[in-house]
Amino acid sequence: MDDPDKPSSLQDLDRRLKAVRERRQGASKPGRHAISSRGMNVGFRIAVELLAALVVGVGLGVVLDRWLGTSPWLLILGFFLGCGGALNNVMRTAKELEAARRREQAQQGKSGGAPDDRAAGPRQGEGSG
Repeated sequence: MDDPDKPSSLQDLDRRLKAVRERRQGASKPGRHAISSRGMNVGFRIAVELLAALVVGVGLGVVLDRWLGTSPWLLILGFFLGCGGALNNVMRTAKELEAARRREQAQQGKSGGAPDDRAAGPRQGEGSG
């Protein structure tokens, strides 16, 4: 029943998987798509950090207002504290991203590759003397 000339189903599956992997490796070279997705990831991260800080600040303000009967003062205070926390989170994220960009550039400099400034975005502190 088994034909020795015909590859088994496992061999056929292995051959097809290798072909798919080769195609994906050829298509996964960094290009404009990788650069744009990196920027989109950063944008989503910052948006989530902003939203989370505001929700926590306003949420605590509403809860405390209802508990203490001080409506709307703690809500307003919570909003401003949430804005401050959101700004703090965004600044921390920007510093982390800048440090990561500098590490990438340093590694590319050691390996002899040219740094890719297209994905880095604007640099902090440039233009000031």
